[in-house]
Amino acid sequence: MKLSEIDLSELDFNNIGSWPTTTKAITLSVLAVLILGIGYVMDTSSQASMLKAAEQKELELKQLFELKQAKAANLESYKQQLEEIQKTFGSLLNQLPGKTEVPDLLIDVTQTGLTNGLEFDFFKPQEEVTKDFYVEFPIELKVRGEYHQFGKFMSGVAGLPRIVTIHDFTITRSNIGDSRSRPVKHELILEANAKTYRYLDEKELKQLSGKQ
Repeated sequence: MKLSEIDLSELDFNNIGSWPTTTKAITLSVLAVLILGIGYVMDTSSQASMLKAAEQKELELKQLFELKQAKAANLESYKQQLEEIQKTFGSLLNQLPGKTEVPDLLIDVTQTGLTNGLEFDFFKPQEEVTKDFYVEFPIELKVRGEYHQFGKFMSGVAGLPRIVTIHDFTITRSNIGDSRSRPVKHELILEANAKTYRYLDEKELKQLSGKQ
């Protein structure tokens, strides 16, 4: 008997046991195929999702491996760069005076001005400003002289073994006939904020860390 020859209207679905053996066999076969088909589709769908996730994970791991491989290949280069950075940083740090060296540095700055023919109206160190690992030491200054003398002074300050920077400077012509009663031809006035820097010693670093 073929499936097409079964008259479904003659079958009693409430009494499947009374169905002809062939009909029951065919029905069970169809049901088995349907169940297997549904199970296969559902299982395949789940496996497809797992496969896609596995492929994505594989791609991520491959990219991570390539990145680490590149770093490993350039490890020696990175070490050399780190050593150079540390040397440069150490060199710059050595250009920052210690606490006891600041007075000598201030003398060097004023001496540089005097050597280049400048006359100081005032030279006023201000309060220190603490940064991450160093202290900024600002100085207000006002000097008199000629333009080329200012240039030599700036160049001399830049050539000092310790770091000194000049900020916010202005140059104006001096008032002839001032209280000094000795005007200088082409005399100019330079007003500026100079800044020098010193590193924090271990004690100061510990105190700074304790406050943070």
